Amino acid sequence: MTLRDQLEKIRDERKQSILDVDDLKKLDELRVQLLGKKGPVTQALRSMKDLPADERPSFGQFANKVRDDLKNAIDDRNSELQQAALNFKLQHEKIDVTLPGAAVTQGQPHVIQQIVDQLEDLFMGMGYQVLSGPEVEEDKYNFEMMNLPKDHPARDMQDTFYITKEILMRTQTSPMQARTLETHDFSKGPLKMISPGSFTVVIRMIQPTLINSTRWKGLSSISTLPWLI
Repeated sequence: MTLRDQLEKIRDERKQSILDVDDLKKLDELRVQLLGKKGPVTQALRSMKDLPADERPSFGQFANKVRDDLKNAIDDRNSELQQAALNFKLQHEKIDVTLPGAAVTQGQPHVIQQIVDQLEDLFMGMGYQVLSGPEVEEDKYNFEMMNLPKDHPARDMQDTFYITKEILMRTQTSPMQARTLETHDFSKGPLKMISPGSFTVVIRMIQPTLINSTRWKGLSSISTLPWLI
């Protein structure tokens, strides 16, 4: 049997083998087996040196055609198997969007937030404003305008995280009172405001325990109504 006859037989037999493969991994293994460095087509091309010089061109063309035929057959089968795998997934993993969705259990605010909301409602019912301020505060508003100069011993109890010498994490909600007193237009009436700590967490140097933290919440208020003084 000549080399040409061997290649024709390999092409005809292997084309059927390619069609019989039903797994992408096995198809890839067959591709390596047929077209790899140790495959029959490659081996036939290497054997061309043993042919008469006048037969080599025509045999080379035939061998390349056999290789292309096998490669095209493998590519076609690969596309078929990939499409079949996709169709299987679409058939078995589809979602029926017409079904009602699962009910989502609605939560509720944290108990501390509930208390804050109740306090706000109470004060707003009496005409108070609800104001919040920055967590990173100036020393001027956090201490000095609270009658706590730099040498005041009460500062030690509220020592906190300083960003600069004059900027720190606020240690109380009271600075909003000073800020509001500076900006309020008293010609339009008295000032009534609250500043709940839930909006601006305050931080102090407190040893953390099961019931204490360096971060805590509070509520401060101020009113300039004469009958409250």
